[in-house]
Amino acid sequence: MITLPSRGLPAAWRVSGGRIGAGILIAIVLIAVVGPHFLPDPAAQPDIIAGPTPPGPGHLFGTDELNRDILARVVGGARISLLVALLAVALSITVGAVVGLAAGYMGGWIDIVLMRLVDAALAIPRLFVLLLLLAVWEKISLVAFIVAIGATGWFATSRLVRSEVLRLRGEPFVLAARSLGASRRRIAFRHLLPNTLGPIVVTATLGVGHVILLEAGLSFLGLGGVRPPTPSWGRMILDAKPVLETAPWAGLFPGLAIIVTVLAANLVGEALRTYFDPQHA
Repeated sequence: MITLPSRGLPAAWRVSGGRIGAGILIAIVLIAVVGPHFLPDPAAQPDIIAGPTPPGPGHLFGTDELNRDILARVVGGARISLLVALLAVALSITVGAVVGLAAGYMGGWIDIVLMRLVDAALAIPRLFVLLLLLAVWEKISLVAFIVAIGATGWFATSRLVRSEVLRLRGEPFVLAARSLGASRRRIAFRHLLPNTLGPIVVTATLGVGHVILLEAGLSFLGLGGVRPPTPSWGRMILDAKPVLETAPWAGLFPGLAIIVTVLAANLVGEALRTYFDPQHA
């Protein structure tokens, strides 16, 4: 049995911020998927001597210091940012949900050990761990970069899922399933886990924006898993630093892309929270 608020998903859709955020995210995803087929090669340097050129008919966002089309690079960077965010969040949510489910339902020493490990991990700033890993592992691949971000982001999710499981395991539908002889695995994955999907969805949506900011920040420091000439929003801002005074558009457009995407993800997350958490509405 899955218990969800009676207002239904239209209640979340009626929130204007949710509609705007969802529309922006859908547009960004479509542009990231389709855009590269209609734009120049983001690594092409047709006239490197010419340097950066301002936005105009030939280049709507202008070109950077190597005369590369900024629009093409922003769209290419969207692919990287969305890929990193979605895969890293999926990994962290999966691990966090399993750990929280095990701790909340099994209880006893399993709960104590898992939660003490989570408390110890939460005591260490995530950014510090990532900086340490990336500083030691200089030439990290994109896959390893995604795993590193996902593997350091599940701790809060596990605590959230655990609290929901502790609240739900005494509910009548769980007691009924237990009295009918349902196995622990069936109760955990068929009855308890689906009822924690609300907080998990909200956490995942908000986590997408956080990971995009995290990836951009690490790329700006030159520690990301994306290597030139592959475009990355954070790396584009880093490359634009020497020419910001003469060509501000080189850093402006990737910065705006980060702001708009993160804001849209947060708007969707807040709208979903009004659906899954009636008291928050």
